[in-house]
Amino acid sequence: MTSATVTRPVAIREVGATNRRAFRRLLVTLGVAGSLLLAGMTVRAASLWTATQAPLSVAPVSVESLQSALDQERARSADLQRQLASLQSSTGQLSSALSEAQARAGQDQSTAEQLRASLAAAQDKLTKLQASLAAAAKQSTRSGGTTGTTTSTGGGEPYDD
Repeated sequence: MTSATVTRPVAIREVGATNRRAFRRLLVTLGVAGSLLLAGMTVRAASLWTATQAPLSVAPVSVESLQSALDQERARSADLQRQLASLQSSTGQLSSALSEAQARAGQDQSTAEQLRASLAAAQDKLTKLQASLAAAAKQSTRSGGTTGTTTSTGGGEPYDD
């Protein structure tokens, strides 16, 4: 054997490799533990720094006051729901009243048209009657003042009052 080529037995080579692996695992474990420790210390330092820079001057709200406020808001919500139901009921009533008023307005419109037609017919009759009375008065003055009486049998035209 020469000094340049020293060969070790397999068992010795495995022991050396196992020692190196164990040493590397130890180093990695220590590195992870150290970084976790450093992270914890950083978080603690940040919390202390924040606490000194922003102290709580006003105490936080208590659970009881939050519960009381929640109960008040629930009562207010229930009241608003009752009011909303009342408004919906009123809206329904107003809607039906509006529909009824529109129907009545339609009926009134048709009645008004009938009355206009009746009025126009009555005015035409009145104009014709006044013309015939004027003609009769002229004729009576021409004939020398003779007055004749006519009787009505009641069989006249409608709207004749």
